[in-house]
Amino acid sequence: MPEAPSTLSDDGNFDENNKKLLEFFEDITSNADDVQKKVLNEILSRNAGVEYLIRHGLNGNTDYDNFKKIMPVVSYEDIKPDIDRIADGDRSSIFCSQPISEFLTSSGTSGGERKLMPTVEEELGRRSLLYSLLMPVMDQFIPDLQKGKGMYFLFIKSEAKTPGGLLARPVLTSYYKSSYFKKRPYDPYTNYTSPNETILCLDSYQSMYSQMLCGLCQNTEVLRVGAVFASGFIRAIRFLEKHWPILCHDIRTGTLSSQITDPLVRESVMKILKPNPKLAEFIEIECSKESWKGIIPRLWPNTKYVDVIVTGTMSQYIPTLNYYGNDLPLVCTMYASSECYFGINLNPLCKPCEVAYTLIPTMGFFEFLPVAREDEGPEKSKPYDKNDLVDLVDVKLGHEYELVVTTYAGLYRYRVGDILKVAGFKNKAPQFHFVCRKNVALSIDSDKTDEVELHDAVLKASTHLLPFEASLTEYTSYADTSTSPGHYVLYWEISYKNSDETLIPTSVFEDCCLTIEESLNSVYRQCRVSDKSISPLEIKVVENGTFDKLMDYAICNGASINQYKAPRCVKYAPIIELLNSRVVSSYFSPKYPKWVPGHKQWTSS
Repeated sequence: MPEAPSTLSDDGNFDENNKKLLEFFEDITSNADDVQKKVLNEILSRNAGVEYLIRHGLNGNTDYDNFKKIMPVVSYEDIKPDIDRIADGDRSSIFCSQPISEFLTSSGTSGGERKLMPTVEEELGRRSLLYSLLMPVMDQFIPDLQKGKGMYFLFIKSEAKTPGGLLARPVLTSYYKSSYFKKRPYDPYTNYTSPNETILCLDSYQSMYSQMLCGLCQNTEVLRVGAVFASGFIRAIRFLEKHWPILCHDIRTGTLSSQITDPLVRESVMKILKPNPKLAEFIEIECSKESWKGIIPRLWPNTKYVDVIVTGTMSQYIPTLNYYGNDLPLVCTMYASSECYFGINLNPLCKPCEVAYTLIPTMGFFEFLPVAREDEGPEKSKPYDKNDLVDLVDVKLGHEYELVVTTYAGLYRYRVGDILKVAGFKNKAPQFHFVCRKNVALSIDSDKTDEVELHDAVLKASTHLLPFEASLTEYTSYADTSTSPGHYVLYWEISYKNSDETLIPTSVFEDCCLTIEESLNSVYRQCRVSDKSISPLEIKVVENGTFDKLMDYAICNGASINQYKAPRCVKYAPIIELLNSRVVSSYFSPKYPKWVPGHKQWTSS
């Protein structure tokens, strides 16, 4: 199997390093099938004696065909009993011959519950390899990035320990606290304006304040800005909107706010912070202007792009990012999860809607379960079994699949829950659009509304607000079955430029409700119109700041600030109570949506 280059120069010869890494990537994508089979053989060989594989009848066999025939396709619930054993202190080789070093917790808002993913120490090196490929790719599109810095807002969360003593923490917290990050050699991609100490500070206010302060102090050195998710970066800009006066005071005087009490943070920031009245005045002038359009290039004038995830439901933040960034390129660089790091975007300057990730064949063994959309007909919507899985190199252009992964850390044929669509190929390795997270849906009866369909319907409906200089800033949804029949509830937070809600007629919000209903699938509309099994859709307008409260609640209850994204569907009673406590008005769809039998043609193609 092709080996990642182990002799990269640390003498500043970036062109040579980039060349080696790109040659490695070219090699593994050209030989993707062979690489994948060798990866599977290596995983099975090293873990031949583990309990899980023996239990399922593999009995030390590392044969590819035997694995495909014998091993089941599983979800988290299938392996949860074994996960619980490890969490409770069982140190026998259940999943992996190597010791489980810690658990990586999935996002608290992905799929509705926090899951524990086993990992081993060597996975940190594998993730580091993926990070090392990002700059060589970006350098092909925007050269000389090594001549400046990145202003990235990165955060950790507090760690928990399982009853058996293993750490449980988000994947990024694990990485940032590892020696791979803290003692990393110089790399232009990880040359940040934020000192490590500010990133590793547990206090989210102190961390955000100190990272923003350092980014402002080094504003002319910044060539790229970003965070993990688009929502996180926007949160940072809104933090600046609120706190720029005190930040300017610190820059003017060269003193650090007394609210920053962490001694390591203070020491690291004071190495950067020097009295700079001219810079403070410049920031004050820009931040005092009525409009914050283009605030990113105004304050950080050499910025080339904004590096955030804007695929999937994060796409709703694109207009806000374009406003603050004055249409700077929005770059999505990589695709990863707590289960495994998957791939990178080889065309980083493409439009957000065109982002496609090339899966890296060395990261794990990848299989794909074909899926059918709701409107593709009953014969296409039948349940699939393990015999339907296809290998990495056998996926078909334009088809959608659920990602199934086998990892070095002990997941075998595990359903990640992400739906991907084949967009193209890099040599023999496929490239995928991220479509949605499986099973994040609203359902009252036989209807099933996925988050992409809901998102598109909400965007369409929100255009009714534009004539009133109002816009939708955030939303979530809830399948309310407290009455019969149940109905969909949408919670909307709206920003008003020169007006307020009272100036928007009730009929406009009712039109929004109806537009959403008419944009949903025919099954939903049939339930509404013919079966009468769903009541009219409701929009509840909530106070401004409600979704910040929702994020604060999630973080206080263990969610990672890096991984947090506003949930598109909520079920947890305290969250629903929080939302309902901030409702200022509500509106219902005024009539039935349009529906006739056969309105959507079911085909077998």
